[in-house]
Amino acid sequence: MKKSMILAGIISAFTMWSCSTDTATGNDTAMVNVKLTDAPALYDAVNIDIQKVEFTTNNGTTTFNAVNPGVYNLLNFRNGMDVLLSQAILPVGNVSQMRLILGNNNSVVVNGVTYPLDTPSAQQSGLKLNWNQTLSPNGAYNVWIDFDAGRSIVKTGNGSYKLKPVLRAFSEATDGQIKGYVQPQAANAMVHVIKAADTIATALPNADGFFMFRGLPANTYNVSFDAAANTGYIDQNKADVNVVFGQITDLGITTLHQ
Repeated sequence: MKKSMILAGIISAFTMWSCSTDTATGNDTAMVNVKLTDAPALYDAVNIDIQKVEFTTNNGTTTFNAVNPGVYNLLNFRNGMDVLLSQAILPVGNVSQMRLILGNNNSVVVNGVTYPLDTPSAQQSGLKLNWNQTLSPNGAYNVWIDFDAGRSIVKTGNGSYKLKPVLRAFSEATDGQIKGYVQPQAANAMVHVIKAADTIATALPNADGFFMFRGLPANTYNVSFDAAANTGYIDQNKADVNVVFGQITDLGITTLHQ
């Protein structure tokens, strides 16, 4: 009888210890890696001065310096390329929002000429992104900021340029991808992901024809391969391209013909 009581006590204590280790405490944290990627733009360079990344959670607002604060040319990070912006250790719980805090040294280069970018609101309060994520104890999360350089630059009537940022956040759990090649190089093709009549994303392929889309919502799309004007090449379309979160849809090689 005494042995049975002792054994029951040991089992009870072990159960209580096991449950306590599975329950988040006020000191539990998770790591978030923030990375920058880009949609293409027909400029020589789009230089953005990134200083800090700010998170809004149910525990308040926390700001982290960029790993390397300073100027990033967005055009270096297209077709699946990215760069680590910040590593944040956050308390577990819900993240609802991020902000990208910019410095003053923002510019666009057009035909070899550098123009400053006016970004007053971005400098004062940051560029807001919605990112809804529940952080678990000891978790590690990757989140990408997709900065659409092409749609973010606006030319004004007096010949200057303004930054009106178009950007979004996605994670591994919300990352639908399409990749492939378009040939020949002489076609100078652009690739578009289209849903109904709306262009969801655009890619400017690398010199070897490689293109990649990331952060697409799970859905079925048309992919359009549009040759540059006056090249003599004929556009092509692929219909019913299925995108699933966490997977890469490989379209292989698409060859445009004259």
